[in-house]
Amino acid sequence: MTLAIIVQARAGSSRLPGKVLEPLGAASVLARVLARCRRLEGLDDLVCAVPDSAGNDAVAAEAKACGAHVVRGSETDVLSRYADAARAVGADEVVRVTSDCPFFDPEVCRQVVALLRESGADYANNTMIAGFPQGLDCEAFPAELLFKAERQAKAPANREHVTAWMRRQHAVSMACLRGPGGDAGALRWTLDYPEDLDFCRAVFERLGDARAAWVDYPKLAALCRSTPELAAINAAHADPSRASVAAAASIVRDYTFPQAD
Repeated sequence: MTLAIIVQARAGSSRLPGKVLEPLGAASVLARVLARCRRLEGLDDLVCAVPDSAGNDAVAAEAKACGAHVVRGSETDVLSRYADAARAVGADEVVRVTSDCPFFDPEVCRQVVALLRESGADYANNTMIAGFPQGLDCEAFPAELLFKAERQAKAPANREHVTAWMRRQHAVSMACLRGPGGDAGALRWTLDYPEDLDFCRAVFERLGDARAAWVDYPKLAALCRSTPELAAINAAHADPSRASVAAAASIVRDYTFPQAD
């Protein structure tokens, strides 16, 4: 069983152009994301799916420099780009991650993958119940389901958003890893606005490069609680619509906090 993380990355962004190449401490945002992805337990392949336009050459070069397998394809048909990436490495299972999540937590992701395998569901994620900070999002599904979506999804929105078609199929059973909720669900660790970049850089300044590079979800959440001015940097961009989803998870499992060091 070959497990691949596929990270979609591009230079274009209407609110924060070139965000994945912005420096975050001693490395780029993209390098931070890929390094964290590489720590997923049981990972076989790390792939960066990059648009094939010249404007994304620098993104592809950075991903390659980070040791990722780079697959290039359509900028707008992200679904086909993902399917091509899965085929390129012979993936049996796929984890979807976006490149604007520099605090991606491989332990949270490991539990999503375990939920997919142990529950017998067709698709698993940690977003159908907004119990985690925004920026830890990941999805796991068999490659065959991805290829089926590629064949059958027709609407442009379903081609642009890789898993939208999957989540709308009544025949697809879904599972959700539920975070603790409360104030954790309101935290914003994704990168879409200048204030988000300010927040990420403030974390690196406060913790130092070595600690911030690997800080996990529980420790960063604790830092945000104990330092409210930190979380306030980008709080104005918190997304109140995150709790509304296209389909309800039929299987729910609670996140298990790792034992303290």
